[in-house]
Amino acid sequence: MKTCGFTYHRPESVAAAVALLAELAPRGGRILAGGQSLVPMMAYRMAQPGHLIDINRITALAGVSVEAGVLRIGAATRHAVFSKPVCGGALGPMLPFISGHIAHAPIRNRGTFGGSLANADPASEWCMVLAALDGSVEAQGTERNRQIPAAAFFNGVMATALRDDELLTAARLPVLHGYQWGFYEINRRAGDYAMAMCLVAYRLQDGLMTDVHLGIGGAEAFPRRLKEAEAALNGQPAGAQVFARAADAAVTVLDPMTDHNMSADFRRHLVRTAVTRALAGSVA
Repeated sequence: MKTCGFTYHRPESVAAAVALLAELAPRGGRILAGGQSLVPMMAYRMAQPGHLIDINRITALAGVSVEAGVLRIGAATRHAVFSKPVCGGALGPMLPFISGHIAHAPIRNRGTFGGSLANADPASEWCMVLAALDGSVEAQGTERNRQIPAAAFFNGVMATALRDDELLTAARLPVLHGYQWGFYEINRRAGDYAMAMCLVAYRLQDGLMTDVHLGIGGAEAFPRRLKEAEAALNGQPAGAQVFARAADAAVTVLDPMTDHNMSADFRRHLVRTAVTRALAGSVA
């Protein structure tokens, strides 16, 4: 199929993009970054924006930097940037490992970090990373700029706290010096959407896990930390029995998505496996 007709805009600055968004969002205006989600939806006419605001020429939106233990990722930074470490700490090897699970190389070469967050697909690896690590996003609007914590950013399937006149300009993640981590994703084939995934990060102090972050994605309407599973790990030694208790806690509080292909019980089984294997990978 072909897309519906639209008017194309290519602003040269963040301020110009925000002004266009404020004007055109009520008339079907949409931001175009990597286009790896929006353009296919347009081709199937599942999305029919009247205006496309292309932010690819805005250099201020691309690139990464580290300051005070925080990695700042410009919204238009391509997934492929993370094929190698961009910072130190646990985040250095973590992001390349996780980025390798995102679709396929052509999509990683074009898709953007900010576009993935703004799209808020439950199966998005970057959305899950932001939620699990208590990251945040920067949003610029016509009247003010704000920083939105991950816990308040995701509202449901492909729904966020961004206002109609707000442009997501960057994401912020802690570098995590001195942390161990593990990640596990379950999908039908390499490159397919995740049916369940888990990211865990923690410090070891005197042989006990502390400051545990455990997040899941792909299984519920939006990614989130599972405090109950974290509580089962904090203050405990890393080991199979403790990991099993954390997986039990995760399954108990899960609110799984269901469809004609996947029951709630099967999704819980996948989450149990993802949590257990992510934890096992953190000590490998």
